[in-house]
Amino acid sequence: MVISAGELEISSEQNAAYRLTWLFYQGQIQMRIGIISDTHNDLYAIDQFLTVLESEKIQTIIHCGDMTRSATAEAFEDFEIHHVWGNGDLDTFGLQFAIQGCLPGSTSTLTYSTVLENQRLIALHGHDRKLLRSLIECGSYEYLFYGHTHHQELQRYGKTIIINPGALGGGFRSTHSYVILDLKSGETTFKTTA
Repeated sequence: MVISAGELEISSEQNAAYRLTWLFYQGQIQMRIGIISDTHNDLYAIDQFLTVLESEKIQTIIHCGDMTRSATAEAFEDFEIHHVWGNGDLDTFGLQFAIQGCLPGSTSTLTYSTVLENQRLIALHGHDRKLLRSLIECGSYEYLFYGHTHHQELQRYGKTIIINPGALGGGFRSTHSYVILDLKSGETTFKTTA
């Protein structure tokens, strides 16, 4: 991939941060992210979610675990995805390998933390309740994302905004949901697929 603007060319061999910085200053990146969890290999719901992200020009996804099969990661190949391991993600090595095929910077780990728009974010699955509680109570993050329960949640604990997008997949849920978060304004929108 080469991004050109007049004499400026930034190739995929160069640092991904350079590309993202350049795109940001060109107004091509909005600080909005998609947050999902518990997709459980539901490729139909994943496709609907990705179609919305493409139409809204959102490139970054935080997946709060339970993707379950590494083959499912192929659906996210045109996005930067940060996946955290859930209790249903038994093949963590396979998931890590598959996510390497997504956009540069994509990750698959036990927890994911970063800073975007001067906001400290952390994501985990939430099946380890002790870890979840300690990360909520530590007060180190502006946003904490988790899944596991298949129930939507939006609340504040101290300075931390806690978001559970609900489940995007899974056969026993009739509502398949996700979140679009605007980090600049703080607007949190829960959406559902058909």
